[in-house]
Amino acid sequence: MKLSLGPVLFFWERDALMQFYADMAEQPLDIIYLGETVCSKRRSLSLDDWLGLARDMQQHSTAQIVLSGLTLVEAASELSSLKRMCNNGEFLVEANDMAAVHFLSELKVPFIGGPALNIYNGHTLAEFIAAGMLRWSPPVESSAKIISATLKQLDQLGVMRPEVEVFAYGHLPLAYSARCFTARSENRAKDDCELCCIKYQEGIPLLSQEGQALFTINGIQTLSAEINNLLADFSSLKAAGTDIARLSPRAQGMPEVIRAWDKVRQGEPAPLAVQGCNGYWHGRPGMLSVEELGLC
Repeated sequence: MKLSLGPVLFFWERDALMQFYADMAEQPLDIIYLGETVCSKRRSLSLDDWLGLARDMQQHSTAQIVLSGLTLVEAASELSSLKRMCNNGEFLVEANDMAAVHFLSELKVPFIGGPALNIYNGHTLAEFIAAGMLRWSPPVESSAKIISATLKQLDQLGVMRPEVEVFAYGHLPLAYSARCFTARSENRAKDDCELCCIKYQEGIPLLSQEGQALFTINGIQTLSAEINNLLADFSSLKAAGTDIARLSPRAQGMPEVIRAWDKVRQGEPAPLAVQGCNGYWHGRPGMLSVEELGLC
């Protein structure tokens, strides 16, 4: 199984981003995604900077480099930048919005289908494959059963399977909104946010009235509170048809996370239980953990 590093979902300073990717270039990763997927106001790196970083990473890493586009396109300027990214002529693009799918299919350029495209069945998957999609990342709430059923349906349609990339580690991106929740938390208007999300390297925990962690707020994005971790489910990942496990960047500890996954894919036994949640993978509420599901 291949390992991929997803795009950074949080807003980090330029120096922090550059150091992070310098460290990641030395890790046993097969695919690295670069780009801003959450908010176009986050300009630690411009599109030209991302392209420059991609070229540098290509020289210093054996990993395939992919550019990731915005998930929620709200302005003409964002659409223009997305179109330019799709027409970069050097790197594959992960489409997280139908606008990107449109641009890439018109250019007849193969692309990656990100989890925000919400592809849940074989018929829909076949349509995207016909448009040029060569790798499918199912929605993060998809269970092993849903993924297996979708691929079997695709087989019945006589369509060759794409690569399958499952969101296997990190805060789950659950929803996007035109509103900026981080700005709202500081009583700021979205247009006058002063980029306050840069103060929160891994977002803002959102608790219930009883004090239970429910979500993580990250600008316009709502993430899971718990870390989704499917390392203990490694064998069922393979059985469901997973080709690539996607690890979503965190501010601390990513080399250790990558090494743990690399050891298991090289043949070491998977742990019986890990810290985090895996409910969605088992067709249960996403915030449930291995222990709560009674699988350990």
